[in-house]
This record gives sequence, C-alpha cells and structure tokens, in this order.
Amino acid sequence: MSQVVVFGATGYAGSRIVAEAARRGHRVTAVSRHGHAAADTVSTESVRNATGSLYDHEAVLDLTHDADVVVSAITSGPDSQGRTLPDAVPILVDVSRRFGARIGVVGGAGSLLIEEGSERVITQLEALAPPEKLRDIRLHMDFLDLLCGTADDIDWFYVSPPKVFGAHVGGERRGHYRVGHDILLTDEQGNSAISGDDFAIAFVDEIDHPRHHRCRFTVAY
Repeated sequence: MSQVVVFGATGYAGSRIVAEAARRGHRVTAVSRHGHAAADTVSTESVRNATGSLYDHEAVLDLTHDADVVVSAITSGPDSQGRTLPDAVPILVDVSRRFGARIGVVGGAGSLLIEEGSERVITQLEALAPPEKLRDIRLHMDFLDLLCGTADDIDWFYVSPPKVFGAHVGGERRGHYRVGHDILLTDEQGNSAISGDDFAIAFVDEIDHPRHHRCRFTVAY
C-alpha cells in the first residue's frame, strides 16, 4: 500500500486515477483547487480530499511530506496567475528530492511520433486545433523536456494517452491495454483510443509495478 497524492483530482484522468488507486487499497490524497471530490470518485476512508495548487510550493510540500508517489493530472495551460505546467517542475523536483517520492504525470499525446522516424502528432493538429489548444500541447511538450533534463536521482514517469481520450469521448472499462513508448499506438483499423478507466488502470499498474523510470510511455487499446 502506497501513499499517493494526486493534483488535479477532479479532472477526467485525475478522478479515475484516484478511484483506481483507492480500489487497490492505496491511501490517496485527492487535491483540487476547491477540495471537492469528483462525482465518480470512490467514497472510501482511504481517500482524503484537500485544497491546493501544484504551483504553491509550501502547500505542495505540506501535502506530500509522506507521499510515495506524487501525481500531476492538471491541465498545462495558464492558471489565474499565468502559471503553466513547466513552472511546476522545480517544485516536483524538490518534493522528489526531499521526500523520495516518485513523480507520475498524466501527459499529452502531441509529442508522440506518428510512426517510427516520422513527425509528431502535433503536426496533424496544427491546421485544425485552435491556438489555445496548440499552446497547451506545446506546454506539455516543454514539461516533458524539462523532466528529461532533471538529475538522475529524480524518478518520474509520464504517461501519454492516445489521440482519442477525454471526457468528450468517454468509453467503457475493458480492463486491458497495450503499452508503447514514443510512437502513437493504433489498432488494425487505425484507431488510437482508450477510456478514462483503462488509462487509470495502466497508470496505477505503473505505481504498483514500476517498469518505466525517467521516461515516457503511452497506452491504448
């Protein structure tokens, strides 16, 4: 049983990671800006709801002092004070170094390669996505680059979802998934998707059985 602290605990991925970790008996601190549990979060004594921001250094230290894993499931775009996900890297590094916590990140798909030796997924979106969406994708790419540049004593993993993922597409819990690394996963029909529940299963599997250290991986059906 681990102590898992999830920032962004009321979001699509974060709430499902909280629920999946709680189902497996982990002690979970579910952190959000308002401290309210998501509607689909498991109601259990092992989940503690807390108010906080991943950009508030002192609050983060207070919330994570006994954490085994600290999860970032927040959006990459600017908050009300203009802070973006790359600004959280020094705070996460400090937490990891002080307390020995592992860092887990709900990442983005934009930095994945479409296929071996090809362009990244973001290139398929540049003519379609609004500027704010492209900004957020690039911020996640910057965040991943910063993680890759951290010292070797900082243990982290970054999970990129497939192209089709999020509250707007939903999906059912199937209980299985495939794992890749830097290349977008697609099925025989060319689909690249996973439900929120199965993404959470993959994420918590990595917490339970660490296989990816200081690297990104991706999951899909």
